[in-house]
Amino acid sequence: QRQLVESGGGLVQAGGSLALSCTASARTIADYAMGWFRSAPGKEREFVAAISGSGGTTDYADSVKGRFTISRDNAKNTVYLQMNSLKPEETAVYYCAAAGASSFLRQNRASYWGQGTQVTVSS
Repeated sequence: QRQLVESGGGLVQAGGSLALSCTASARTIADYAMGWFRSAPGKEREFVAAISGSGGTTDYADSVKGRFTISRDNAKNTVYLQMNSLKPEETAVYYCAAAGASSFLRQNRASYWGQGTQVTVSS
C-alpha cells in the first residue's frame, strides 16, 4: 500500500508554474517533517525542500530559493510544492518523503517515500 501519493506533475513551458501535492494515507503527517526531492536521468536524487511537522520551519536547496514554496495542511494530511519560474534543467521525477526531522531530509534520509510524479519543463 502506497503511503505517500504525489500528484500535479506534468508538462510546462520554461518560466511556467506547477503545483505538486503529496497526500499521505494510513499515517498522520503531522508527526513527520516532510520534504520534496527530485531525480533527473543520469543524476543522483537531490534535495529540493523540507518543512517541519508544525510547518513553522522551511528549508530549501539554494537552486530553488525564491522560486519554490513548500507548505503543508496537516488537517488534509497533505504537503504541497509550488514551483514558479521553472527551468528546463528542472525536468525530473519529483518525490515526496517523510522523516523524523528536517535535518534527516537534508541528508537524503527518509522513513517513507512516494513513487514520484514526472515534471517536464520544455524550452
